[in-house]
Amino acid sequence: MSRYVGPILQNGYVVRDWRAAAEHWVDVYGVGPFFVMEHIEFATCNYRGRPSKIDMSVAIAYSGDLQIELVQQHNDSPSIYLDHLSRYGEGLQHVGALVDDLDAVITAQHWQTRVVQDGATTVGQRFAYLDIGTHPGSMLELIEATPAARSAFDYMRSTARTWTGDRPIRLPKPA
Repeated sequence: MSRYVGPILQNGYVVRDWRAAAEHWVDVYGVGPFFVMEHIEFATCNYRGRPSKIDMSVAIAYSGDLQIELVQQHNDSPSIYLDHLSRYGEGLQHVGALVDDLDAVITAQHWQTRVVQDGATTVGQRFAYLDIGTHPGSMLELIEATPAARSAFDYMRSTARTWTGDRPIRLPKPA
């Protein structure tokens, strides 16, 4: 557990094709099911202090208590994901932690100048990515621990614990 942010719960991988990456995790590691959120809508999203209209999808699964997040960006708006792909290719881009108060953690650790990308989804889920190191996977994502986020993560984790291999990719039901 990190004494600065609490437990690291997520490994976030930047991929060019979330479906192919999810199938790899299912077939090679037996990890699943993957819950997919396509074309996430942002209320705000800033990259290096400037607005960015990122079009991205994520696929999330659990291996025990570790969340595996696969991130695919669909457009060419400036982002940490495209930075990673151009510099390192596909792979581990960040680790993530749930925090009760995003602003308080950033202030307490004096990390204001380390925020590279931040924002909120249209459902109010706030996040901030911080540049913490110099090697691939050393970025830290702080995810504000809303009741909705906790509930969704708990559901995915409990589903993974009893998963028998059926429906390895789970897309949301159409509205």
